[in-house]
Amino acid sequence: MLDYDEEAERYDAARGGEPRAAAAADAVLSLLDLGGTDLLDAGCGTGIVTRRLAAARSWGRVAGVDLAPEMTRRAAARLPGAVVRADTRHLPFPDGAFDAVVSVWLLHLAPSDADARAMVAECARVLRPGGVYVTTVDKAAAHNVGSDIDAVLASRPPSPARDEARLVAGHAAAHGLVPAGAARFPGLGQGRSPRGTVADLRRGWFVTLPPGDPLADGFAARLAALPDQDRPRPDPVFSLRAFRRPDAG
Repeated sequence: MLDYDEEAERYDAARGGEPRAAAAADAVLSLLDLGGTDLLDAGCGTGIVTRRLAAARSWGRVAGVDLAPEMTRRAAARLPGAVVRADTRHLPFPDGAFDAVVSVWLLHLAPSDADARAMVAECARVLRPGGVYVTTVDKAAAHNVGSDIDAVLASRPPSPARDEARLVAGHAAAHGLVPAGAARFPGLGQGRSPRGTVADLRRGWFVTLPPGDPLADGFAARLAALPDQDRPRPDPVFSLRAFRRPDAG
């Protein structure tokens, strides 16, 4: 698992920067048919997407939450007074505080299925009747674009997909949320190159291939033997799912 405090400085640049953030924000907004309401970005990271969500509409209130101190600091610089450091499994807001809750690239980081359920439960808890929860799903699968890199990585030990769409839908339903749409968006600038994938492997990107493990070294050698070491392969395409809390009446 990556250390997101150490990762914060390079996080945006290494993940497509503003173009990717714009694509993500546009896709999220396409699923929020709400007017001037209150928005929470749970697991806001550096705030690069949150800022675009905030600027796109005349929200009543925008808040962001992240657990990593350095990520929170960067998000707070983008959205002064709107970001707090907190665990998304225990959101520091009362029930029904927001009309829209967003979690982009969050659930796949859950350490266990119970943690993923807790994250969805908290997002549902702070959602008002009629409100919408939007989250990314199937993140790991999105990175498999059928490239030669993916062919090399196909035999690596599997890791649990805590954000599998089927599981997330079940977590949402358990807390009274109903499906309310889907969208996709490109991870612009995130196409992997062989050399870049080796670097990611060396810094712990792949949780089942920890740095220094002989198995990881074997995958690194196979990746290093691929042609066009610095040519990015196709960008991933990420998926969003939306869930609505039915109106009380």
